Order: sequence, then C-alpha cells, then structure tokens
Amino acid sequence: MFCEKAMELIRELHRAPEGQLPAFNEDGLRQVLEEMKALYEQNQSDVNEAKSGGRSDLIPTIKFRHCSLLRNRRCTVAYLYDRLLRIRALRWEYGSILPNALRFHMSAEEMEWFNNYKRSLATYMRSLGGDEGLDITQDVKPPKSLYIEVCISF
Repeated sequence: MFCEKAMELIRELHRAPEGQLPAFNEDGLRQVLEEMKALYEQNQSDVNEAKSGGRSDLIPTIKFRHCSLLRNRRCTVAYLYDRLLRIRALRWEYGSILPNALRFHMSAEEMEWFNNYKRSLATYMRSLGGDEGLDITQDVKPPKSLYIEVCISF
C-alpha cells in the first residue's frame, strides 16, 4: 500500500524509451493522491490522540506515515517534472505542431503548458536577430567541418 502506486508511476516513465511520451496516467495519479489524503487523515487522528491521550507509542507510526507522504509527493513531482521535460524536448524535436499521436498522450494541463512554452519560445526568437527574428530551433547540431563558407552580397 505505502507508495506502491507512486513508484509504479516512476517505473512507467522509466520503461518508456527516451524521446517518447507514455500516456498520462490520470488514474494512477488520482490513486496516489487518494492514498496521500488517507495517510494524512490517519496521521491527523493519531496526532490528536497522541496529544490528548499522551500516547507516545503512536509516534513511530506517525513518522512512518509522514515519510510515506513525503515519498509520494517526491514521486508525484518527479513524474510530472519528467513529463514536462519530455514535452519540452518534443517541442525542439517536432516543432510547434505536435503529431496527434503525441497530443493524445498529453493531459489538458500539459497541452496548455506546451502552448505557453511554444508562445514563450516564439516571443524569445522574435526578440533575437533584428526585424525577422532568429529561429534557434533550426540547425541545433554543429557543422561537421571546422570551416564554413560565408557569402556576402552588397
């Protein structure tokens, strides 16, 4: 029970090949949040009982549940952050329009984040290089040759 669902979220991301986005596991995330709510409520009742009844034998159980809460939180944040990093990498790989297969694997909040990131990147690129801007998403790999030919027209 303790942290198993949260660890499964992390394993799911670990199993997915680099550069691919697995489907957003809303059900798994909801189960982790429900477990966290149950642990918190159990801790609250045990803390109140320990305070009012002077039961110090509950302290190890309270600490264990609290550590489980912290671990669930870390796993949840790691799951969401890794997905955002993958989505950001997809923007650089595919451009501003994602294929439908990738969009299908994203939640509504992730699509909103992607659109905001896309807009911010476009604003930044327009601010570079004068009137036309500079597309920094093109030619992200350096040239193989050390020398390049530059043509200057007057």
